[in-house]
Amino acid sequence: MAGMAEGTYARAGVDQSRAGSAVSALVEVLAGIDTGRERRTALAAGHYAAVLRLDDTRGLALACDGVGTKVIVAEQLGRLETVGVDCVAMNVNDVICVGADPIAVLDYIAVEEPEPGALEQIALGLRRGAEEAGVEIPGGELAVLPELIRGHPSPHGFDLLGFCVGIVELEGMITGRRVEPGDALIGLPSSGIHSNGLTLARRALGDLEEEVGGRTVGELLLEPTTIYVQAIRELVASEIDVRGLAHITGEGFLNLLRLEASVGYRIDAPLPVPSVFELIAERGAVEPAELYEVFNMGCGFCCVVPVADAEAAVELLGARHPGTAVIGRTTTAAGVVELPRQRLRGSRQGFETA
Repeated sequence: MAGMAEGTYARAGVDQSRAGSAVSALVEVLAGIDTGRERRTALAAGHYAAVLRLDDTRGLALACDGVGTKVIVAEQLGRLETVGVDCVAMNVNDVICVGADPIAVLDYIAVEEPEPGALEQIALGLRRGAEEAGVEIPGGELAVLPELIRGHPSPHGFDLLGFCVGIVELEGMITGRRVEPGDALIGLPSSGIHSNGLTLARRALGDLEEEVGGRTVGELLLEPTTIYVQAIRELVASEIDVRGLAHITGEGFLNLLRLEASVGYRIDAPLPVPSVFELIAERGAVEPAELYEVFNMGCGFCCVVPVADAEAAVELLGARHPGTAVIGRTTTAAGVVELPRQRLRGSRQGFETA
């Protein structure tokens, strides 16, 4: 990781380098599970979703994610009606990255105290997100954990997680394996910060009630994560050759390296950067290398298609997500992400100034 990424974000409480090592240790142990039966795993660990074979033709795509410290902003402002959207979005956006059709989400809500009004607000967001994604929420779990959960302020603490299930045709699974150098990289705009990097954002911006451009800081941070599922469903169902799909979350454009592709990525025409990121950079003295490792920087999702299909893909995706555009190309520099305008060059170890 770049030096700044080991500094500002780590000092805010999140050391991405140590987190990466911890995940590797966890995955290494779990990979050794012996069920005594034939393994159903159809996709190696490290992609956006796990895929298990149901039979010879179909697979079950699975993903699990939460909302992170965005819930703290919601607690502090007493506005819980949007984080449910984030919970659904973070999960369905991952599942569709393998070309699967998300069909259901289960929610897990841990609370300090069971407050009916608060749970109703959370549920309204979950319902909105489910309807936007076209998925069901057939069940979930509510855990009352006053010894574990502490609110901001107490006793209004909660945590919110989701688990998504999708169906995928094994032959149609999109892993990035067919991506070739010279393919077009298409970016879909984010709605803002989404649900990653909130710890750093909160430390940098401080006053949630401060008005910036006609909105408060709190409103900017609570803007729900964009759900890309309907647009990507349409893209996958079209005649366009979809070779790679990437949800741009924590680690920014380095998420592209999760695709099973022996290529690099050169982003020479990035989407416009929302003002919230410029504000974080200014107030928190955050350098570009760290910004692009932590945040989506205005691009919440990427698709890789052949150049010949790029125009049609932009038109299709832009109908639901205006501002969609070709942002770059794949290259022969395998494992490298380049941002020439920002003078950044990245790998799995992070970004550094080129």
